Amino acid sequence: MKIDRVFRNAAVISATVLLFVIFASGISGEGDWAYWRGHDSNGMAAGDAPLNWSDTENVRWKTAIPGRGQSSPVLWGDKIFITTAIQTGPTPPKEPAAKGAPDSKSGRGGFNMAAQGPQAEHKFDVLCIDRKTGEIMWQRTAKTAVPHEGYHGQYGSFASNSPVTDGKHVYAFFGSRGIYCYDLDGTLVWEKDFNVQMRMRMAFGEGMAPVLSGDRLILVFDHEGDSFMAVLDKNSGKEIWRVDRDEGSNWAAPLVTEYDGQKQIIINATNKIRSYDFDSGELIWECGGLGANPIPQPVRYDDMILSMTGYRDPNLLAIKLGRKGDLTGTDAIVWSQTRGNSYTASPVLHDNKYYVLTDNGMISCYNAGTGEPYYQQQRLPKTYSFKASPVGANGKLYLASENEDVVVLKMGEAYEVLATNTMTDQMFIATPAISQGEIFLRSQNFLYCISEK
Repeated sequence: MKIDRVFRNAAVISATVLLFVIFASGISGEGDWAYWRGHDSNGMAAGDAPLNWSDTENVRWKTAIPGRGQSSPVLWGDKIFITTAIQTGPTPPKEPAAKGAPDSKSGRGGFNMAAQGPQAEHKFDVLCIDRKTGEIMWQRTAKTAVPHEGYHGQYGSFASNSPVTDGKHVYAFFGSRGIYCYDLDGTLVWEKDFNVQMRMRMAFGEGMAPVLSGDRLILVFDHEGDSFMAVLDKNSGKEIWRVDRDEGSNWAAPLVTEYDGQKQIIINATNKIRSYDFDSGELIWECGGLGANPIPQPVRYDDMILSMTGYRDPNLLAIKLGRKGDLTGTDAIVWSQTRGNSYTASPVLHDNKYYVLTDNGMISCYNAGTGEPYYQQQRLPKTYSFKASPVGANGKLYLASENEDVVVLKMGEAYEVLATNTMTDQMFIATPAISQGEIFLRSQNFLYCISEK
């Protein structure tokens, strides 16, 4: 019948459009986890994931990762990519702390004074791991160098920038040490050194992930110096455009989105959230009001951008798209929230619900459209600390803690704990990856595959 043909044609058109979007984005199909925030940059995975596991249950494999790195794993097909930094030179003697300075081992917030002193030589490596077996398929040293500055003694590393892949290449960003493009067999395709020595606030360390969209790679260098954003051709590493930024230290990865036919790059930052035209770098809009030390990545809900900070003067702003210029204090701000904001973890957005996890283990769930809380600052069953961002799959929200446990909550309007999974003596700083019914957890020393298969 004619109506049937119409529906069939509509289905074909929809499928074609979907395939075009996936292809044009340069990011994976839904079954892969090519970016540290998942297929749609919102922390959600396609399909299901295990509910229960332990040291002896549902661990398919466990692989030791050399060196130190807090970057999250990404996956394409049967290959997992991860970065690390391996010390190759002697540890320099510590410089004596100035009189009245914080303790040389650790001060406020775990700050290590040695992070500002001489550093040991490291090699900056990219690893490819077999998804089925956990075996290291190849390991490449992108660069060997003596870093000019260290990192937060407890949470930092020289390999905290998560890689990204498009299924043809993997892009490993080491901040001040440059960016490196490999094919999936480990052959170096191109590399680019920006000759920048980033100076991060309190020497907390670098860690902003690169973003891939279409044929472009987006890198942000916000620090206590001359900050800028650069957009590269992903195939050659050639710089397409660059824009200076009036911002200090920032760890919030940009978000690429399109509204009313205009593709834009949106970045959280202390002074202002800014939106740039994807093609030219021209400023579209900006909005002040966030606090210091931005870390969570913004997300898109309907016709709004949700941006958050949770450190000093915390704020969460829902900003309506379609405006231009300075939106600070205007009616473009649909709703805001200052309580229970995340300092480190990026939010999860799913089914009109916006999930926020604080560093000290409180979870909130908001109506993404109105800001009304379904529940707010709900304390988890135990005292926890968090740095990893939550991830979701099939109605389950996974919270990987610093304290051995991965807590699983039921997603929805009511707070409910479904499971608590303990990995003895493990600490999770990297965000988990979920793909094809399996969870990949990076602890301080190991990568785990959690699977019920």
